[in-house]
Amino acid sequence: MEEDAGERSSFVVGFIENRAKEVGVAAFDLRSASLHLSQYIETSSSYQNTKTLLQFYEPMVIIVSPNKLAADGMVGVSQLADRVCSSTKKVIMARGCFDDTRGAVLVKGLAAKEPSALGLDSYYKQYYLCLAAAAATIKWIEAEKGVIITNHSLLVTFNGSFDHMNIDSTSVQNLEIIEPMHSSLLGTNNKKRSLFHLLKTTRTIGGTRLLRANLLQPLKDIETINTRLDCLDELMSNEQLFFGLSQALHKFPKETDRVLCHFCFKPKRVTNEVLTSDNGRRSQIMISSIILLKTALDALPLLSKVLKEAKSCLLGNVYKSICENEKYTAIRKRIGEVIEEDVLHTRVPFVARTQQCFAVKAGADGLLDMARRSFCDTSEAIHSLANKYRQDFKLPNLKIPFNNRQGFYFSIPQKDIQRKMPSKFIQVVKHGNNLHCSSLELASLNVRNKSAAKECWLRTALCLEALMDAIREDVSVLTVLSEVLCLLDMMVNSFAHTISTKPVDRYTRARFTCDGPLAIDSGRHPILESIHNDFIPNGIFLSEASNMAIVMGPNMSGKSTYLQQVCLMVILAQVGCYIPARFATLRVVDRIFTRMGTMDSLESNSSTFMTEMKETAFIMQNVSHRSLIVMDELGRATSSSDGFAIAWSCCEHLLALKAYSIFATHMENLSALSTMYPNVKILHFDVVVRNNRMDFKFQLKDGSRHVPHYGLMLAGVAGLPSSVVETAKRITSRITEKEMNRMEVNCRQYEDVQLIYRVAQRLMCLKYSDQDEDSLREALQNLKESYIGGRL
Repeated sequence: MEEDAGERSSFVVGFIENRAKEVGVAAFDLRSASLHLSQYIETSSSYQNTKTLLQFYEPMVIIVSPNKLAADGMVGVSQLADRVCSSTKKVIMARGCFDDTRGAVLVKGLAAKEPSALGLDSYYKQYYLCLAAAAATIKWIEAEKGVIITNHSLLVTFNGSFDHMNIDSTSVQNLEIIEPMHSSLLGTNNKKRSLFHLLKTTRTIGGTRLLRANLLQPLKDIETINTRLDCLDELMSNEQLFFGLSQALHKFPKETDRVLCHFCFKPKRVTNEVLTSDNGRRSQIMISSIILLKTALDALPLLSKVLKEAKSCLLGNVYKSICENEKYTAIRKRIGEVIEEDVLHTRVPFVARTQQCFAVKAGADGLLDMARRSFCDTSEAIHSLANKYRQDFKLPNLKIPFNNRQGFYFSIPQKDIQRKMPSKFIQVVKHGNNLHCSSLELASLNVRNKSAAKECWLRTALCLEALMDAIREDVSVLTVLSEVLCLLDMMVNSFAHTISTKPVDRYTRARFTCDGPLAIDSGRHPILESIHNDFIPNGIFLSEASNMAIVMGPNMSGKSTYLQQVCLMVILAQVGCYIPARFATLRVVDRIFTRMGTMDSLESNSSTFMTEMKETAFIMQNVSHRSLIVMDELGRATSSSDGFAIAWSCCEHLLALKAYSIFATHMENLSALSTMYPNVKILHFDVVVRNNRMDFKFQLKDGSRHVPHYGLMLAGVAGLPSSVVETAKRITSRITEKEMNRMEVNCRQYEDVQLIYRVAQRLMCLKYSDQDEDSLREALQNLKESYIGGRL
């Protein structure tokens, strides 16, 4: 397969849909040799679920069926790919290639696990679309890349993307999970302002990709989350284990996860008759993979030594599955029979090339030995030429660097060139304080050196074919090794490292319940607290008895930051990381929905209000009883009466569900909901008004607080004429007086119901508490006395 290209996407994704707007997705990761299958029904005309998957996979190639003969209801995904991924390569394959029967056969044959363990028999009958997409995707990969996928080598997951918390693409942007909003305005040094870049201290590319995948699709399984948190507990309490693991992981090459795919994909056989440049490149990559695998296996004993005393379940399972598995020793022994012991993976270009040429033990192939001699001769000739030029042209500081694109070239400090550059040197390019150049003699030697290296690679590849076939028989254990190293990289180098760099006790472990409250004490914004040392902490408490919080306060008091903060802490907790708070107990969230920001959508010809309504409609259609919804100033983009009516009706709709909702609003009359619905909690951000100026405290407090004319104060600061501001004050005073009178009437009318509901709320909190029996009896007695005395 292709060489590694940093964090560039390696997914090939196939899409197909039917008239019922059911979409089948097959995402093939060329980097880790895994196949992810999903099938779902699109619930919005904007194809929000598909858009979320496209953002998650960031495909390098999208495969779709032709639009020409498809019905109108079967072209939405193809049009979405054109609009959302306009720069991504799009491949149109005949509809006959999307064969679900063929897809089922392929998946059964290629899956590393048993088909029965995957539930493939029942899956085939119900989820035929994703199997059809898999057939087209695998067919394109094998044809385009010229490879055959090794049987039982693929890690296959079914419906994997929806086994985790779902965060739609709009919410990913609003919450700044991967990229900060307005990053182009804030400059390139602003990367730390996204959650991903805050945690991106991983060493390996696979660990970085796993971190990104976890933040976009956090876990929902409490057992898995707690297993990760137990591991983190041990790492944070055992300093020797933490630093030992960091050191052990440092011994593994950064590209270890990439090596797997070269054993899962078998290229066309390299023979003496087929010696093209393409085969030369493939042979080089194959040799590099063997060396990389050898280096990784050489690092296993140190990892085994560090993990031997580990107590947590996760680290214990790693030790059993990796360190006690004899297959790794057998593979290492087989490699040692063919490969020189002192050959190790390196990123230095010429050293890597030399290692590849001399990887196989001497005497294995006569033609290989001749090619090696030629390679050494040309390399020595190049360095001799450099010495000759140093003497002839009096250039003592002339250097002879190497890169894979140019080969060898000369680097001369500009200060050493007194007059004119000698005519011997060609292709002169200024590079900082140096001049990079070549000569005709060097160019000729470069060609010969590269030709000798290519001959070495081809002969070495022929010698390694039997070894490659032997390794392919145990390719499943390499899959496990790759997954384990990525997971350890994320846990140790990202989560544990991030927490260890903070002051003691600044981060805490969250507790999880099935139906308990969302309770966070003194929570902080994980991104902003790394920028502002004096960040003001705020908590949240939502339960089934009080499942909606309406947050009020003037502009710039901290409402939007608070909404984002709560969501980011939930995401951090559900990926298995500590969160920035004093205490936290959470109910597992299955989806996060956000409605934040105001922006026109020119490409879809939608105004700010229309965009707002589309996002709100998507939330209302897809919300479940375990969702977390945050809405920032719903209804502000239209007339005040219509906006208020929409906000009120949306609140009533969500109040009927068990979902937890947080609304931030400027509409003070929306607080009247709390007088009619006892499961509504009103909160406000504290502001002190002095001399017609507002002093923001950024502190969240219970109840509503009327700050008179805060909008008019800000208008005055902005420079609005004083006469205009005074007239506006008189108008708003009359409106506010009427609203306050109406709310007093409501409070008196619903006072008894509110009292009973508050008792029920306290009882539900006690239900989920872990206090002893005597403490519970005392709490119940106090509750009874408070109710009788009317003090609740």
